[in-house]
Amino acid sequence: MNQEKIGQAIKKIRTENNLSQQAFAEKFGVTYQAVSKWENGKNIPDLSILKLICEEYNLKLEDLLDAKISNKSKNNLLKLLILVVILLVIILFIVLLLKNNDFEFKTLSTNCNDFTVNGSIAYNEAKSFIYISHITYCGEMDDNKYSKLECVLYESNDKVKMEIGRYNYEEDHGITLEEFLKEVNFNVETCKLYSEDSLHLEIDATTVEGENIFHKISLKLEDSCTN
Repeated sequence: MNQEKIGQAIKKIRTENNLSQQAFAEKFGVTYQAVSKWENGKNIPDLSILKLICEEYNLKLEDLLDAKISNKSKNNLLKLLILVVILLVIILFIVLLLKNNDFEFKTLSTNCNDFTVNGSIAYNEAKSFIYISHITYCGEMDDNKYSKLECVLYESNDKVKMEIGRYNYEEDHGITLEEFLKEVNFNVETCKLYSEDSLHLEIDATTVEGENIFHKISLKLEDSCTN
């Protein structure tokens, strides 16, 4: 173990979480002088404290000992900011719709047994708002890791196919289809009116081994409520 690298990793964890040496020390029941020694590579924490640090910041012990610390706190902050932005967009979306009393609403669902979709569409003679917030896979178990996935929302009418929105993922290490779908959402404003069964989703996925898997999901427009 390299004490200096472990100390640098601990300092990185502390500073990324905006903690002073005193605050960090109090969190783990030690003195700030002990934290200072860790960060200067003069000493390393006991194994019990290392485990507590890993539990607190969702790290693997072997990564901390090897000083392989990613910017998880920054990534978590970025995800939080993205979530806040999405919520603000949704709120704005709803406010705009409520101001327009001439809008009609329909829900979006699917005939496909392998997927469920939570979505809605609001429209009048001038424009349509499409919002899809949640897609889940409920078909046969799929444990594949995918290095490339794309989910495309499109309209198909009279053999003409027009893309409305797209969500892509591409990384070497790969993720599951379930993990990908948790991140997919569409919030689209268009100047078109959509007919029954004209909206579709396509999921084009490539496994880390290079196998291609394709899903097509037809969306139904249904009345939001019945009297």
